[in-house]
Amino acid sequence: MMLKSFDVFNGLLVSLSSKKMLISTINAHSYNVSKKDDVFRQALQKSQVLIPDGVSVVWAFKWLKGQKLTKIAGADLFYYEMKRLQEKGGKCFFLGSTVETLDKIKKRASIEFPNISIETYSPPYKPEFTKEDNGVMVEKINSFQPDVLFIGLTAPKQEKWAYKHYDDLDVGHIGCIGAVFDFYAGTIKRAPNWMINLGLEWFYRLIKEPKRMWKRYIIGNMIFIFTIIIEKYFRTLE
Repeated sequence: MMLKSFDVFNGLLVSLSSKKMLISTINAHSYNVSKKDDVFRQALQKSQVLIPDGVSVVWAFKWLKGQKLTKIAGADLFYYEMKRLQEKGGKCFFLGSTVETLDKIKKRASIEFPNISIETYSPPYKPEFTKEDNGVMVEKINSFQPDVLFIGLTAPKQEKWAYKHYDDLDVGHIGCIGAVFDFYAGTIKRAPNWMINLGLEWFYRLIKEPKRMWKRYIIGNMIFIFTIIIEKYFRTLE
């Protein structure tokens, strides 16, 4: 399974239609995980929109295919959707994280995006949801009928959940945006703009949370680079 088998979005978010669609992100870490997790790989490959959330993916596609992509972070998707809903007076549902974090999101959004109706739900914190857990989540979302559903259950859990329950959900856009919940709530600080613009957001997260992030960003990035080199020069090995 090669990186080139992923149909990565190469456009502007404003070009997206308002019809129902699953919007996921891909970066070096998620690509590495997808090589070992079949359901996660399917969730990414069958997303209607797969945005390049990582400078490594942008670099890899340029090197492999000569395709120039523009990095689009989960936070970029979040603000695009919120501004769109603010203009039309839409509805947004946040699924995931803790009650405290969701309350902070709702409070901040009520000030910055007062025209948006917002509902939230914090599911049980467990490795696997039961059938009953999933039923409750789907029912709460569908009863609200949001224009946008943001899921923050961490990858790959959030993408797999959205993929498995896609047909059950009565929503518009479904955005799997993970850490953005904490960034917007202020429970975790995002990198300053100058680091984001230089493609160093990953490094900021590494120095802020070295124990949790070192495997992802040091070991994981090395694995990703090695895999891309193999794909570039030894395609027959894939």
